Amino acid sequence: MSLLAPTLEAFFSQRLITQKNASPHTVASYRDCLRLLLNFVHETTGTQPSKLRLDDLDAPVIGAFLNHLEQDRGLSVASRNTRLAAVHSLFRFAALRHPEHAALIQRVLAIPTKRAERAIVCFLTPPEVDALVASPDRSRSTGRRDHALLVVALQTGLRVSELVGLRRRDIQLGAGAHVRCRGKGRKDRSTPLTRQTVSIVRAYLAERGGTPDDPIFPGPRGAPLSRDAVRRLVERHTATAAQSCHSLSSKKTSPHVLRHTAAMRLLESGCDLATISLWLGHENPRTSQIYLHAHLALKERALARTAPPHTKPGRYQPPDRILAFLDQL
Repeated sequence: MSLLAPTLEAFFSQRLITQKNASPHTVASYRDCLRLLLNFVHETTGTQPSKLRLDDLDAPVIGAFLNHLEQDRGLSVASRNTRLAAVHSLFRFAALRHPEHAALIQRVLAIPTKRAERAIVCFLTPPEVDALVASPDRSRSTGRRDHALLVVALQTGLRVSELVGLRRRDIQLGAGAHVRCRGKGRKDRSTPLTRQTVSIVRAYLAERGGTPDDPIFPGPRGAPLSRDAVRRLVERHTATAAQSCHSLSSKKTSPHVLRHTAAMRLLESGCDLATISLWLGHENPRTSQIYLHAHLALKERALARTAPPHTKPGRYQPPDRILAFLDQL
């Protein structure tokens, strides 16, 4: 076997799974990245992945691979940096096993992460939420499932992986109604449910039946919905809702946008950032500060408190329509 193959196998079996006890999501993410890398090297050099050597993956090759991800596959800068983190992790492991390649490994580890622009998070307004929730056809069983899924996602702010992983045993609809999930970093958390959500989920589960181990949101064959299936579901119902709520047509709605929407609702209700961080399962409370940047109404209220005395706060209004037209030229 080549030098790379046993190192790659040991990286997954010894380092990630045995030593670090990495989550299945982390293992799958690293696997997908390194599979892309090996396929890229195979397509550019013609060498079979099983015959690659460690020195075939030098810094210029890794740099070309990262450019390929951005330019050809359309990955964002954040996704590009995630792939680079997986490569760095592999090479840090290789440095312990193959010190004779120290110079090559250090050049790969020296490839920096790329800085990215921070866009304002996208979220849905209350009229858009109402239109989206009303879009599934509840005369059909799949429509009732989609309706319950959208309601739970918008109220709890669960990640899509947490949402599709829910089992019947994870939801409590009696006193102190809540849903339990194991989130990022293997952190367990419970999220309370509102009366409206409880009513919708109770009716949905009573219709479905099943055992405590059954998924709450199954696909056609009874297995849990995949993350891609949930994304397509959200996009399909957004397109339907946009016919009655035209502002949705200008937004790229995804399951993560539903999570942002839940966070913005908490912020609007007066919850502090620490509570929102615990609700969403953020590792660092500072992550929740993105919602402060996105909430224009909070900034307007802050501006109103700084208004000069004896003045009425508010947005600027042009004195005349023709003057407004001239100001825009």
